[in-house]
Parts: sequence; C-alpha cells; structure tokens
Amino acid sequence: MGMTITEKILAAHCNKDEVKPGELIMAKTDIVLSNDITGPVAIREFQKFGIDKVFDPAQVAMVPDHFSPAKDIKSAELAKEMRTFAREQEIHHYFEMGKMGIEHCLLPEQAVVKPGQLIIGADSHTVTYGAMGAFSSGVGSTDIAVAMATGEVWLRVPESIKVVLTGQPKKYVVGKDVILYLIGKIGVDGARYKTLEFVGEGLKQLSMDSRFTMCNMAIEAGGKSGIIGIDEKTIAYLEETNNRDYLIYASDEDAVYSQVIEIDLSQISPQVAKPHLPSNTVAIEEIEETFIDQVVIGSCTNGRMEDMIAAAEILKGKSVHGDIRLIVIPGTQQIYKECMGNGVFDAIIDAGGLVSTPTCGPCLGGHMGILAKGERALSTTNRNFVGRMGHPESEVYLCNPAIAAASAISGKIVSPEEVM
Repeated sequence: MGMTITEKILAAHCNKDEVKPGELIMAKTDIVLSNDITGPVAIREFQKFGIDKVFDPAQVAMVPDHFSPAKDIKSAELAKEMRTFAREQEIHHYFEMGKMGIEHCLLPEQAVVKPGQLIIGADSHTVTYGAMGAFSSGVGSTDIAVAMATGEVWLRVPESIKVVLTGQPKKYVVGKDVILYLIGKIGVDGARYKTLEFVGEGLKQLSMDSRFTMCNMAIEAGGKSGIIGIDEKTIAYLEETNNRDYLIYASDEDAVYSQVIEIDLSQISPQVAKPHLPSNTVAIEEIEETFIDQVVIGSCTNGRMEDMIAAAEILKGKSVHGDIRLIVIPGTQQIYKECMGNGVFDAIIDAGGLVSTPTCGPCLGGHMGILAKGERALSTTNRNFVGRMGHPESEVYLCNPAIAAASAISGKIVSPEEVM
C-alpha cells in the first residue's frame, strides 16, 4: 500500500520503511521553534531536566515576535529570558528586533525551514511550513522542552484529507479565500488531527504566498498539519530564498486518504468570515452592510509581499475613510524594506494608513491595535474568536488583503471592485 507525503516524511524521521495513520512514533526533529510567549515556558521546563545543552543549537529557533517590541515590563522580561537562554546555548536561529519578523513569515524567507523536514513549534500556526513540502505542526511548550533536550517528539501519525483544487480563480480570489471557503465547508473540527494535503491543477494558479496562507490556516479546521508537494513554483521560491540541500517527498498514487474534497476555484468568490468562528464564512456578495472601526493587514497569515502589494494597489491614490484606523504590518524586515523601495508604503501612508514594524501585535490581542468594547475590526489575520483582538464584546471579521484595503476606504465591508 502506498503512503502519503506526510506518512513518508514521518517514516523517514523515525527510521521506518512505513508508518500508518494512528501509529504512535518517536520522531527526530529538524527544527524546534518557540516564541516570546511559549519559549520562556519551554526554557523553564528544559532547565528542570538538569541538562546543560540543547541537543543541537543549529536546530533550535527562537523568535520574539508576539509582544515585540516589548509592550510592557512583563513582555520585556519574557524577551530577556529568551535572549539570555539563546546566548548561553549559542542558538543559531535567534532573531532579535531589527532582524526579526513574524516567525512563520521569517523562517521560510531565511531558509531556516526546508522541504522534507519535520518541524515542530510551540505555536499552532507552525503548520505554515507545509507549503514547502515539510511536515510542520504546533505542539505544547513542554513538548518543545523535551525536543530541545532530545531532538525527538512523540506523535500519532495523522490521517490525510486530499483537497483537490481545479479551475482558474476569479479576480481578487487568493489563498485566503480558498482556505476560508474550505473551513466554511468542513467546519473548525472537520480536519481534527488530520493533514490537509492540497493537490490538483488549480495549485498552479496559486502563488507561494497564497500556499503559505492556506497551510497556515489548516489548524483553523483542526488540522494537525497542512501540506503541499513540491512543484515548479516551490523550486523557484527555494532558489529565490537560497534554500538548498533539501529532500523532496511525494504521495504515492495508491496512497490512502480518509476523505477527498474537490474545490473548483472558478466557483469561489472572495470570502469573509463573520464572528465568531473562521468557519462562519460567506461570499463577499452575501455580506450585509457592515460598518467597521479598524482594519488590520498583516500577521503570519497575510503579512507577505504579495499581501502588501495587493493592499497598496487598492489604496493608491485614495483615502482611508475618516472613521477607520488602518494598521498595516509587514511580516519581516526584508518585506518592510522592499515596501519602502517599491512604493507600497507611499500608497498606504498617503492614503492615511499606519505602518508598523513586524510583529504579531493585534492578531492575538497583544498590542498595536486592541479593540474596545463594541468595536468591530476587519482583519487579514487567522482567528476571530470572542475577545481575540481585545474586548470580549468586540467583533472580528476575516478576509483577504484586497477586501481589507477596499473596506478601509469605504468604511464598511465591501468588494474591491466597489472602490476600483
């Protein structure tokens, strides 16, 4: 019986010829990741083991991105704890302010993560790296502590759902709309502890930035991971980021899937997820008149270059509505610098938007755009749970960057076509 790409990667990392869904394994890790919220917890647990050194300082990554730059004394202390540990352990992949970015935008850009790897992170959106043909998944801080000590992680081999994409997407339909549509179709637990494997001719129509977005939000359907096999677009991206010495795995034709879902991209409109679940999705044409107070464009979901350009193209020569706060957050310093040079920031700032240094910030209700009671935000982030971005009586709607930019101009949620 054939194996899926996920099963092949996991088998290789536990030195087996094959693994099957449901099997419990101890697998070797390639990258062990944590951030300024989860890292300090993992560090404290690691220190209880009485071990002097991490298993390999070249395979541990630490990125203080959630509350960075530090928003208060407590967050400064958390960042200091990570910084001190990284220096003591001589961690190779520690990214401080001025060099850092949002972790799931940064690590692919810096070629820290590679195809064929097994990557775990104490952050649920670690699933992002599946877009590069890696198995990547979020785990708890105690799992990270053990992995930093041993280089291994305990896993149950997940079943896989094959998502077959066909057709040509409509204008303004990108990866964010594809994944929101899928989550709306199967629900927030429709892929619980399963891998969402995206395949099909439709993938050729989707950029790497769109693919990162799709895998990033696999967790919002309950997925253990999201994954996409290597193709010409992946290889071009790897060359662009100077990513070398990787392994390519592909699913066998006779691999077994728990479910097959077919999506015709030509039938999808830009999507909006209404409060308070990512699965509460409707096509933009179906959204009722919804006035908003704040628009956020950024995060590990939509803070990449393509997202910045999409927003700038809508905003150029226009003005943000007087009742709207527009916050734009590039995912990395490199993206920030590119935006400075290619006119993206000019378009955003001239329109009346605010540009932030790379940070998770408002996505998790951390800083840089907290919502007050009764306020409503439209955001390109990944979650819209109750109180996600601030007061429990605020509301968050999710969308792609083009809808977000158009709505910032309009003052209410609209299709980009209404302002162009």
